[in-house]
Formats: sequence, structure tokens, C-alpha cells
Amino acid sequence: SKVKKLRPVRRMSKGGDDFGKALLMNQYKQLTKNPIDGFSVGLIDDNIYNWRIIMNGPEDTPYEGGLFPCIMTFPSNYPNSPPQMRFTTPGFWHPNVYVDGRVCISILHEPREDIFNEAELMSEKWRPILSVEAILISVQSMLSTPNFSSPANVQASVELQRDPTAYRRKIRALVRRSLEEF
Repeated sequence: SKVKKLRPVRRMSKGGDDFGKALLMNQYKQLTKNPIDGFSVGLIDDNIYNWRIIMNGPEDTPYEGGLFPCIMTFPSNYPNSPPQMRFTTPGFWHPNVYVDGRVCISILHEPREDIFNEAELMSEKWRPILSVEAILISVQSMLSTPNFSSPANVQASVELQRDPTAYRRKIRALVRRSLEEF
């Protein structure tokens, strides 16, 4: 009997992965064809690895009514590594957003042990099966329900817990500024 010769398995390339690019193109096409509530997406300089996102502030939060531009940058080995997301509105104020606008949320963290944040479970971290839509929904949820166990912006975290009225006032001013930019 003849033994069928198998083709070698194609390894993912280090610089620019065709599968990741095709996956991003498909997700982008789906999100522009069937947008999800609260978001609009576009490409920066027609680059599939750099997305511009406009996020509506979630209802029933101090962010409600705001329009917040973000940039999502995908690594060349996507989906094996997570993208990075950053709010570009100056002074964006939230316990889980760094002062420079970078979003700090488990779903965007590399799936490895973190001795500085033992509260974060591996199951909460990045997995290649997660979609851009899942990330956007998670970030919108984060705006509604901050995670105080590992704040990226300690000042915002302390203010929200100790003086929620001052925190809300700051967010409402942020919402007004966001609308002036559009």
C-alpha cells in the first residue's frame, strides 16, 4: 500500500502574517457592514493594523453623550498577541486608563503570569479567538464598571471612590470637550 505524503505545516511568519491580516480585514468588513451600537470604525492611512474608533459614552454613566476617539494598533503577529488601545481625548479620566490614554484591561494583556497583578486570572487575558468586537464591548463595559483592583490611573481611582461627585463633574467636562472636537 502507498503511504500518502503530507505537506509540511506552514509556520506563522514573524513579519506580517497573512492569516492575521485576513482576519483583521474580515473583522473590519463586518464592523463597517454591521456596526455595533456605540462604535464607528475606520482605518488610519488605509492601514489594516491601525484603526480609528469613535466610542460613544455608555448610557447611564457619566460618559453618556460623549464621543471619544481611540486608536487600536494591532501587532504584526495578531491574533497571537493582543492589540493596544488608546483614547486620544486629552485628559481622559478613568481608573483603568493610563494618563497617556492607554487602556488597561485584562482582555488586552498578554496571557502570562504577572507577579504584580496576581488578581488577574489567565482566563481573563488575551486569547486569539477574541474579536475586535469583543474588545470594544469590554472597553465600553469597563467605562461603566471600573476595576479598582489594579488601577492604571491611581488618582482617578481614588477620586471615584472618595469623591464620586468631583469625579462625575470631571467626566461631564470631558464629555463637553469631546463634543467640541467634533
